[in-house]
Amino acid sequence: MEQSDTTVITPVAVPVIRPEDDKRPQRQPRYHVVLWNDDDHSYDYVIQMLKDLFGHPRSKGFALATEVDKAGKVICLTTTMEHAELKRDQIKAYGRDKLVAHSQGSMSATIEPAPE
Repeated sequence: MEQSDTTVITPVAVPVIRPEDDKRPQRQPRYHVVLWNDDDHSYDYVIQMLKDLFGHPRSKGFALATEVDKAGKVICLTTTMEHAELKRDQIKAYGRDKLVAHSQGSMSATIEPAPE
C-alpha cells in the first residue's frame, strides 16, 4: 500500500494596517488652475504667458489657447493648493495684452479641487 504525503497548511494571521497606523506620507489634495476665456487677450499673449509662468513650449501653449478659446476655460496645471494659488495669482498679475487695444488687465483664473 502506498503512503500519500499530506501537506497541512496552517493559517497565519495577517495584520491589518489601519489608516491611522499607516506611516507613509499622505498625498496632498490636488487642485486645477483654470484659465478663463475672454475677448481681451490674443493667442500670442496666452501662449507667451503660459510659457513664462508654466514653462509650456509654444506648441502646448497654442493647444491650451485654442482650448480656452473654444471651450471657455482650460486647465493649465494640476498641483497642490499652495502651488495652484501661486500660479492663479501669477496669471492675475501678468498684466494686460499690449496687442489688444481694449485689454485692461490680466486674464481671469481660478482654482478648483481636482477629482480624486
